Amino acid sequence: MTRRARDEDAAVLYVRVSTLDQAEHGVSLQAQEERLAAYATANGLRVVAVLRESGVSGTIPLALRDEGKRLSDLAALGKVRHVVALKLDRLFRSAVDALSTVQEWDRCGVALHLVDMGGQSLNTGSAVGRMMLTMMAGFAQFERDLTAERTKAALAHKRKKGEVYAPTPFGKVRRGSRLEDHEGEQEVLSLIRQWRDAGNTLRGIAARLNASGVASKRGGAWHASTVGYILKHA
Repeated sequence: MTRRARDEDAAVLYVRVSTLDQAEHGVSLQAQEERLAAYATANGLRVVAVLRESGVSGTIPLALRDEGKRLSDLAALGKVRHVVALKLDRLFRSAVDALSTVQEWDRCGVALHLVDMGGQSLNTGSAVGRMMLTMMAGFAQFERDLTAERTKAALAHKRKKGEVYAPTPFGKVRRGSRLEDHEGEQEVLSLIRQWRDAGNTLRGIAARLNASGVASKRGGAWHASTVGYILKHA
């Protein structure tokens, strides 16, 4: 096999779980990786890297995740020709992020493979595959936007009245049916914002909080997804 032939079959596997996935749906990095590896073998792809994101929310744009950035760099530098993921939501939650990234990969000669598409797989190396991805991303974004609009309206009403809504947000404490500032958590929240403004990654901030022994809302370890959620909703 020539060097060029070997380059053309180079693939990277990307797997991701958020804390919510692991707790509620039993989705594991290992299970995803095994399915992707089997797909790569069946399709003659040579796996050169496996990128694992643990405890990272899909709402964070791919390029802003630690392993997501590495994935983008591998594609841009021409070190891989195929990106293999289980489903679209492992990589993207935003249609804009999905379509712009895949378009850039296409310019670099990189194809995206989605393994689990209701019993079928999708490969953007073909025109049909690119069309299907565009439709999927658009409909997924539409559904998320509708849900977000309804949720936002309901929560805005409760927040305006100072009522408890969903889980108690970080930085707040319940007083009956009301929410009041939690002094200690407000101080942590201020620190998180300072670190983020200084350019720290979400994972880096989580590591600093864990190293400092700062308790999360539920007393467990901090994750990048936790920090991102707090910054977005606090």
